[in-house]
Amino acid sequence: MIEDMMKVSIVLLNKEKEDALKALRKVGVVHLEKIEGASEKLSAFKEYTNNTNVSEAILGEFNKSKKSKDTKAQKLSLSDEKVISLCSEIVAKADRKKQLLDEISANTTELDRFSKWGTVNLEDIKYLKEKGIQLKMYEIPTDKYHQIDANIHTILVNNDKKTVRFLIINGGEERPENLLPEAFEVPLPRLTTTDLEEDIKNNKAEIEKIESFYAENAKYIDAILKFRQALQSDIEFENVNSGISHESAGTESDLAWLGGFVPKADIENFKNECKKNHWALAMEDAERDDAEVPTKLKNNRLVSLVYPLTDFLGTVPGYNEFDISGWFLLFFTIFFGMIFGDGGYGLLVTVVSFILMLKNKAAKKPVSPLLGLVLLLGIATVIWGIVTCTWFGIPAKMLPSWLTNLSIPLVSSAYEDSLWIPFWVTKEGVGLTKDQNLQIFCFALALLQLSIAHVKATKRNISEKHVVKAFGDIGALMQLIGMLWIVLSMVVNSDVFLMTEPIENVPVGKIAISLIAVGFTLSFVFSNYEGSLVQSILASLKNIISVLLGVVNVFSDIVSYIRLWAVGLAGAAISSTVNTLAGPILGHLAMFALAIILLVFGHGLNMVLNLLSVIVHGVRLNTLEFSQHLGVSWSGKKYQPFSEK
Repeated sequence: MIEDMMKVSIVLLNKEKEDALKALRKVGVVHLEKIEGASEKLSAFKEYTNNTNVSEAILGEFNKSKKSKDTKAQKLSLSDEKVISLCSEIVAKADRKKQLLDEISANTTELDRFSKWGTVNLEDIKYLKEKGIQLKMYEIPTDKYHQIDANIHTILVNNDKKTVRFLIINGGEERPENLLPEAFEVPLPRLTTTDLEEDIKNNKAEIEKIESFYAENAKYIDAILKFRQALQSDIEFENVNSGISHESAGTESDLAWLGGFVPKADIENFKNECKKNHWALAMEDAERDDAEVPTKLKNNRLVSLVYPLTDFLGTVPGYNEFDISGWFLLFFTIFFGMIFGDGGYGLLVTVVSFILMLKNKAAKKPVSPLLGLVLLLGIATVIWGIVTCTWFGIPAKMLPSWLTNLSIPLVSSAYEDSLWIPFWVTKEGVGLTKDQNLQIFCFALALLQLSIAHVKATKRNISEKHVVKAFGDIGALMQLIGMLWIVLSMVVNSDVFLMTEPIENVPVGKIAISLIAVGFTLSFVFSNYEGSLVQSILASLKNIISVLLGVVNVFSDIVSYIRLWAVGLAGAAISSTVNTLAGPILGHLAMFALAIILLVFGHGLNMVLNLLSVIVHGVRLNTLEFSQHLGVSWSGKKYQPFSEK
């Protein structure tokens, strides 16, 4: 559930604000309103953070390629002052290294330009000019050199098949007028070519010294990371300290004040702390439609297993929205099992996560909720593998009979060729295959999950005394139920799910159409109800195109769940293909190792692809289809109290 929040305002003496903020941070329950501080101290802290980030990137990458043999040295500690100094030096050397690399690149390009000229000495050219001999460097196509005007004095330097390099003697400051246009003047180098070579050599030597400095100080990376972690708390504190609103009269009685939000469950404790520290306190219930109110979720240990996933996705419901953590976990677990789809893969995930949990227990470390989530997902995949008789892509006929007997015939690969004939079907040869049964299961999940969304919305409207508006959600629910039969008829099997003929004298197709029509009418009339029925209808008329497309969206949202079957089918096909490729060589002793490598690589790659599919498809159905029907926009801000880290 989403905990109720109180909006609080705290007033204190400005001269005591630093001590007061330390006490407030120790209390650790106030989520502060946004504050933008500015001070020299804060700027310095941010500069230190930037320097530590650069230092970590440099030393971390360097440490990967050149690990120190002395493992103890990597855990050396440094004082904060020395860390600041070291990081500043690392950043300075990084800037210097970049400058050196740029110089090496420029000098190398310059040398390449004169590689076919030989050594070019600027001092010699300058000396000759002082003696009245001016030299200019030119290049021209080989077949054009002999066409140069005889009045232009040239010296041939060298030539190849395409180009002739030559000097023009005393041709003037400007280009000779009668020189062929194909002749290209070569600008003199920035330095003598031997000096360029020397600069490159010196720059490379300096870079080696810088890298030696990195290697020598890579052992302090842990100290740098520890300092940066502590620095985050200092930045947060100084940002509040420098940005807090206050009077500026310069008297002893100047006041300072700040606002924030406190969970209602902690308000009594917070009131006592305010009284203890002599702070004035004003508070009121946070408004549900206030976008600044943070969201604090409170759930049991099982539901809390979904938090690592939602934290990774950055999805936080708004304060006025629903907490769907429990439903998210339930359906995501089902989706994960269906998309991974293989009991063998699930068994591997379960065993690995269980071993890691035992390892943490043995080391007396807390078990991460992430491991609990992975274990749950692994178990769900094993269950789905049992139900569908899917184990590492092995054909069902090659599996033990007790394993196939555990599966459910309607969806089991062990009964691939069987037809399930519903009681109302009388036509011979008409029935449902295993894949069609799986599709029906996907669409049933769609109806269940999306119906839950509208039932929750209806309950909220009724509890908030918006009974009339609740008819809009009831209409949406009727559309879902009616649309399911149309989806089954159009996507699964039109011969089984009849639209034109009655089933057992019940006109199911007409009932489905009627549900959609009545549901649409209810949604059209009541969805925008805010006290006036006429205004609600006018609001729907203003958005008539979106309202009409809403019916299409109901169809597409239900059909969207077929991705669970399709992606699972693709994964099963890949695992079967891997087995087919490895099978023929598995029986040959000489090729046994290659077959094992192929199996491990193929199934490992398939597991990675399945994981990506879960992130794309399994998450999407919760955060898009389900959330849209529920009205959850994930626009919330996570509750992050001002506290000691």
